[in-house]
Amino acid sequence: MAGEQMKPIAGLLLVLNFCMYVIILGIGGWAMNRAIDHGFIIGPGFDLPAHFSPVYFPMGNAATGFFVVFAMIAGVVGVASAITGLNHLRIWNIDSLPVAASAATIAWSLTLLAMGFACKEIELRIRNARLRTMEAFLIILAATQLLYIAAIHGASSRRRI
Repeated sequence: MAGEQMKPIAGLLLVLNFCMYVIILGIGGWAMNRAIDHGFIIGPGFDLPAHFSPVYFPMGNAATGFFVVFAMIAGVVGVASAITGLNHLRIWNIDSLPVAASAATIAWSLTLLAMGFACKEIELRIRNARLRTMEAFLIILAATQLLYIAAIHGASSRRRI
């Protein structure tokens, strides 16, 4: 009984998380494209700048490169997690839970890692509106992904095996 009550909540959280991960991938893709197009030109006859970083991004601050890279990794894993979550919602039994729960937990841990870089980027202050949007989505995703994990685990703990 309780398991079936959690199914719509888990489904809503899954769709919300999927949409937010896709938005993060879109903004991260924009940031990565901009960094590639406007990054340092390195080649024969060019000296490296004094403060060269391999993850240099022309917008934001010193944490931006790390933030964008880890946010995109979290986004890809989050989308994959949502796909396995959709399969779990379709089947909704104890056999499909381990795959969905482990994928969701890995996505959540990578989201927390990216959120840590988002917090550092917020602390350093210099960033544009798109990066602020990406930071907000990651902070919200850290909470909603955890709620999704709790929803699918809470539903399974009340079912008999």
